[in-house]
Amino acid sequence: MSPEFRYMLRIMGANAPGDLRVLHALTKIRGINLSLSHAILKKARMNPGVRTGFLTEAEIEKLEEIINAPEKYDIPEWLFNRRKDSKTGKDLHLIGADLVLRTKNDIDGEKAMHSWRGYRHSYGLKVRGQRTKTTGRAGKSLGVKKKTLQRSGGR
Repeated sequence: MSPEFRYMLRIMGANAPGDLRVLHALTKIRGINLSLSHAILKKARMNPGVRTGFLTEAEIEKLEEIINAPEKYDIPEWLFNRRKDSKTGKDLHLIGADLVLRTKNDIDGEKAMHSWRGYRHSYGLKVRGQRTKTTGRAGKSLGVKKKTLQRSGGR
């Protein structure tokens, strides 16, 4: 362990607080969830309970190496976030800005081909089959407007 404690670390372009355990600090990276974080730490042979601020540079480099190429370290492909990519046909795992950009391009492609999902995305509606009668009303006008009563001069 490193003798000095660091309060903030930079791992894969994301800030990880030093007081968090490594298991939870890895989830601060966009594209890594708790189960993938657990698998990464198991492949790196690291204790998931150690605080992030005590990691050495060599341990951080080892983690980044596994995150960049999880398929080389026999991490199961069902943990990846791009199974059977539409362009390459391979199982990929994207991290950070690459994930955001690819997701945005996928949505734009659905809008361009006028698929049902693209239509729902473009109109700001629910995409995955959720009910819309009573939920998802944020940002839209709510309720019924009542007309103001007009007074008539004679009855």
